[in-house]
Amino acid sequence: MSEVYGVRRGRLRDRCAATGSAAALISRPANVRYLAGGAPPGAVLLLGPADDVLVCPRTPTGDPADGRPDEGLRLVVMQTSAGDAAVAAAELARTEGVESLAVEEHHLTVARHRALGSVAPRLRFADLGLAVEQQRIVKDEDEIACLRIAAEITDQALGELLESILVGRTERHLALELERRLVDHGADGPAFPTSVATGPNSGRTGHRPGDRRVEEGDFLSVCLGANYRGYRCEIGRTFVIGTTPADWQIELYELVFAAQRAGREALLPGTAYRDVDHAARQILDVAGHGEELPPRTGHGVGLEIDEDPQLAPAAMGKLDACVPVTVEPGVHLPGRGGVRIDDTLVVRQEADGGPELLTITTKELLAL
Repeated sequence: MSEVYGVRRGRLRDRCAATGSAAALISRPANVRYLAGGAPPGAVLLLGPADDVLVCPRTPTGDPADGRPDEGLRLVVMQTSAGDAAVAAAELARTEGVESLAVEEHHLTVARHRALGSVAPRLRFADLGLAVEQQRIVKDEDEIACLRIAAEITDQALGELLESILVGRTERHLALELERRLVDHGADGPAFPTSVATGPNSGRTGHRPGDRRVEEGDFLSVCLGANYRGYRCEIGRTFVIGTTPADWQIELYELVFAAQRAGREALLPGTAYRDVDHAARQILDVAGHGEELPPRTGHGVGLEIDEDPQLAPAAMGKLDACVPVTVEPGVHLPGRGGVRIDDTLVVRQEADGGPELLTITTKELLAL
């Protein structure tokens, strides 16, 4: 993997050189991990004209959740952990004769940016923009393998929950149990706060689990994902509790399922982001649920659970092969509940079988 990280840094260094910067300071944690292999808390990465330096407030502990820094990097541990590694890196760049330093202005606060200028007043700062985030969109097969394992762990955790007794248990209890099961199966932790929603809460995007107890006849919607070696996936499913689904539940579920299937089938290289969103959204809109839809029907995943591309009506750009995304339409009816169906997939060429589905838990409307 050391060679992989070196190639990534080399690609970014070439881009910086083309814009007149001999060095770059990477401070956003996910970007540091992408380029360095590991991102200990508070660490930054300095891509210098001579060598690349990982500046850390304290000695890395080797915690798997932080990754393992590439052995090809020079490691600098600050004398005091109370300082800012970005400021220390800027000072290091100054002492090495760097004249122009590209920084991630979208991540640095105004106060940190001023602090960089105070230790290196003659250093010219340029905006690196979203160069690293754009480089991260297309994943290599090692990254996809991590996502595939994260999805397997997530499917296992969800499958075990479905075999247990759910009636009478609270949303909060079920969410905590799911997160424990993720870790039991090898995850570094949850990819994001697990959402469990029952009854009138079901189908809500980003619902925070509360003390409502599961009742017979409820819709139960669950959204969770595993973090495995820094890579994060997402799955969402909706079930009916303890009884035959009501007619309105079947109708709503089949509608959302049709929308989700349309979005999945649109995931081909060259398809516009907004066209994927439209494929799913139009089915729900025609059925009269346009006002209840979230602002997007999917997004990229990787070292962060919410990355580019965004599958939204106004999104610009087209899909490439080897881009992992979610497709997650949903409808929530106030006072009644609703349905969410989320999957993580990888965009593949038609010749390679089309979109690769990573999250394989059944999408059949089960009565649990």
